[in-house]
Amino acid sequence: MELLLTNLAHGFGVALSFQNISFALLGALIGTAIGVLPGIGPVATISLLLPITFGLPATTAIIMLAGIFYGAQYGGSTTAILLNLPGEVSSVVTTLEGYKMARNGRAGAALATAALGSFFAGSVATILVAASGPLLTQVALSFGPADYFSLMLLGLIIACVLAQGSIIKAVGMVVLGVALGLVGTDVQTGQQRFTFGIPELSDGIGFVPIAMGMFGIAEIVLNLERPESRSVLSSKVGSLWLTKDEFKRATPAVLRGTVVGSFLGILPGGGASLAAFGSYMMERKMSRGRHMFGQGAIEGVAGPEAANNAAAQTSFIPLLTLGIPSNAVMALMVGALIIQGIQPGPRMVEAQPDLFWGLIASMWIGNLMLLVINLPMIGMWVKLLQVPYRFLYPSILVFCCIGVYSLNNNVFDVYMTVLFTVFGYMCNKLKLEPAPLLIGFVLGPMMEEHLRRAMLLSRGDWAVFIQRPISATMLGIAAFALALMLMPNIRKGKDKALAE
Repeated sequence: MELLLTNLAHGFGVALSFQNISFALLGALIGTAIGVLPGIGPVATISLLLPITFGLPATTAIIMLAGIFYGAQYGGSTTAILLNLPGEVSSVVTTLEGYKMARNGRAGAALATAALGSFFAGSVATILVAASGPLLTQVALSFGPADYFSLMLLGLIIACVLAQGSIIKAVGMVVLGVALGLVGTDVQTGQQRFTFGIPELSDGIGFVPIAMGMFGIAEIVLNLERPESRSVLSSKVGSLWLTKDEFKRATPAVLRGTVVGSFLGILPGGGASLAAFGSYMMERKMSRGRHMFGQGAIEGVAGPEAANNAAAQTSFIPLLTLGIPSNAVMALMVGALIIQGIQPGPRMVEAQPDLFWGLIASMWIGNLMLLVINLPMIGMWVKLLQVPYRFLYPSILVFCCIGVYSLNNNVFDVYMTVLFTVFGYMCNKLKLEPAPLLIGFVLGPMMEEHLRRAMLLSRGDWAVFIQRPISATMLGIAAFALALMLMPNIRKGKDKALAE
């Protein structure tokens, strides 16, 4: 306990430096803004801002990107409640009860519930990250190459199982992502593979062109196809104070949402949107005011908003301790660390203590900033909704091209970004989810490295993956999850749940 407090004190010393606290505030502001603006989201924004992180210290860059991620969870509730239009995917559930509360004259109470519930859940989840991070790191240090390979394979399969749409399509996207990650020069043999004689591919495909093209610019193109139909609630927001009855009903919902979100955020393929949906379904069955669902139940705002923020924080646990991204945003974080020359994994606590503990401390600071940013400045965020998209996107595209080019001063990266933009657009039209591809692209090279090490240590004996208990357990869980999802009844149930 004493060591934990010492490390946290060190983390606050790092996070409270002028540069880091300034970028934490910038990340929180950007995150809230893109959460408020429907159709952009944290994945697209972080992918677009990756080139900026190249010129920043690693700790500062990750603190800013983390602020964008959990800031979007706060901001998304504003449009969900006032416009019946989710600014972020995880806020879809909030529209169901939040907008009805606004129509009933309780918009202020709904917004306050979302902000306070998010703050509480984010703070509790940050404590979990701080407490469990070093413990899991010690466990991870006992992992061998075979265990790591099996763990990453499990992560890829769970990402496929939890993906929307066909599981066959999700598996195909993961395999394609792994294949793209293997393009370049083989580290051990020095042979070039999958380069097709193109010299620029000898170092592999850049992470930024893929992320920015498939998640950033492709999302912009898709948004331009959709007509703008935004009408802000005409009545006043009203008082932010909750009534005594509302407070009594919201408090247990926030507690339950925090627990659900903290757990689901850690799972591979999980994240804020899955946590929000799970919390909403729980509240419909367990809450004292379940008879009011569909009419503006405050539990339907409190639970999901707490869950999505808790999940946003705890999704950093597998990233910081194992180096494995649990969702697309965490895959982008891995990319940002790799750009900085840092390999995420169990040795990060010892090798990068400033980054590890500074990031955890910045989460508390960021949550406090977001509470201050969101409640008193609701009027400003509502005004932001009135900015037409046609004025935002041209400037975003120009900065994207400049950012991609500036990474290596090579126009080839711009061409690759355009290629992946077209591919990302086609994937959306064909209902192919791009997140499994990005996770496969990040994990592919690491899986190959651990596979080769395992084969060398076992002298080519494949039985090593079954002989080691940790590896065998991971492979068993992966096989069970895949077999379970291939069963028609289970698959139909998952598709129906995701459709709802």
